[in-house]
Amino acid sequence: MSLAEQDLRGQLQALRDGSVSSEELVRHHLARIERHAGLGAFVHVDADAALTAAREADAARASGSAAPLLGLPLAHKDVFVTRDMPSTAGSRMLAGYRSPFDATVVVRLREAGAVCLGKTNMDEFAMGSANENSAFGAVRNPWDAGAVPGGSSGGSAAAVAARLVPAATGSDTGGSIRQPAAFCGITGIKPTYGVCSRYGMIAYASSLDQAGAMARSAWDCALVLGAMAGFDPRDSTSVQHPVPDYTAALDAPREGADAARPLAGLRIGLPREWFAQGLSGEVEQAVREALEQLRGLGAQLVDIALPRSDLSVAAYYILAPAEASSNLSRFDGVRYGHRAEQYADLAQMYANSRAEGFGPEVKRRILIGTYVLSHGYYDAYYLQAQKIRRLIAQDFLAAFESCDLIAGPVAPTVAWNLGEQTDPLASYLADLHTLPASLAGLPAMSVPAGFGRGEHARRPVGLQLVAPHFGEARLLHAAHQLQQVSDWHRRAPAL
Repeated sequence: MSLAEQDLRGQLQALRDGSVSSEELVRHHLARIERHAGLGAFVHVDADAALTAAREADAARASGSAAPLLGLPLAHKDVFVTRDMPSTAGSRMLAGYRSPFDATVVVRLREAGAVCLGKTNMDEFAMGSANENSAFGAVRNPWDAGAVPGGSSGGSAAAVAARLVPAATGSDTGGSIRQPAAFCGITGIKPTYGVCSRYGMIAYASSLDQAGAMARSAWDCALVLGAMAGFDPRDSTSVQHPVPDYTAALDAPREGADAARPLAGLRIGLPREWFAQGLSGEVEQAVREALEQLRGLGAQLVDIALPRSDLSVAAYYILAPAEASSNLSRFDGVRYGHRAEQYADLAQMYANSRAEGFGPEVKRRILIGTYVLSHGYYDAYYLQAQKIRRLIAQDFLAAFESCDLIAGPVAPTVAWNLGEQTDPLASYLADLHTLPASLAGLPAMSVPAGFGRGEHARRPVGLQLVAPHFGEARLLHAAHQLQQVSDWHRRAPAL
């Protein structure tokens, strides 16, 4: 098996048995990144630093180090700040910006031995569902170059799918890990809000943003998430909760289960609202087939209701822009970031710097957020959206009384064509199935479940799994068992 065909687990085993060195792995992936630069997956690559880190990892392994990710290559979404590489969040506003510190996620993965190859492209300030909003150009889907990869973590998803790296970090505010993972045919997990530190993650919507892992399999995601997670006193939203051994949980036996039925006793809820009008037939068919595989593994499928799911789009697109309006006010051209060259006074400097530095979608969301927070509209919009958010969370709590996991589609359609979505509202509606879990702060993941039909036969479909708070191990266990009887996660685009 070639290095490109090996997933993170396979590469880790090859490093441990000495059949490959970290330097060889890194050189191989750097060559693939250069060969497939046309995908637009990366905005910055530091080959020299990566090779130096790889040699250090090889020396550490020779000295007996057993760090969990020692010598394994990965990439970071450009929403995580780094001292040694630019941190742009996909925006002209931060073009060339270098942070004086590293994000906690970056530090923890480096301490676990991972070798960072570079930073991946993304929708500007994580605002988008297609990765067409980046100031550095759109990302292309490796399965079909005419399709979007999803967003906002589209660069990370495309890089993993194209075998440019075996794993990458992502961030998920309203589905920005799960949707691109689904569109690119990889596995992605958004943990419970607060499990991974947000320190050093450039903020979009602070009460929703959460770091997560993107890789080819549930096993790979479990390994990366285990290194990323944990309490961080520098993040006021970080949760003091023990981090389990996620990889050990993948094959942990369930009570009453056996080798043939490893998911026996697991109740999986199917929200009727997620299989309603608007869901494309090709996506539903792939998801239903994956659900039948879960049933074959012993899981029980039960009907449930999430009656306020249809309100999630309206609530999210009030709350997230409101928080963005506040968070992005720091970009004023004074302390850091882009500053306009032409202005007459301070007010004009603010206006010109923001007009030049922010893209259309970011401006749109700032305007929406400022409007709903303004006097006379706060109670009518923002406060009502917060109440709906609480009701959506209560719906999940009620549903989990009759099931252990919730399953359904990640997105109502497969990836659409580049440039096809010109109506912002249409792209917002594409988040219909991912937004509820984000609003409730629940862990959720996307698992490859097949492909579309006909002209979409090369466009992947993802199965979404949602668990109660801190149920990451349960999610990963179910996904891993599904991947033992399916091969969708092993399939690679013909590049």
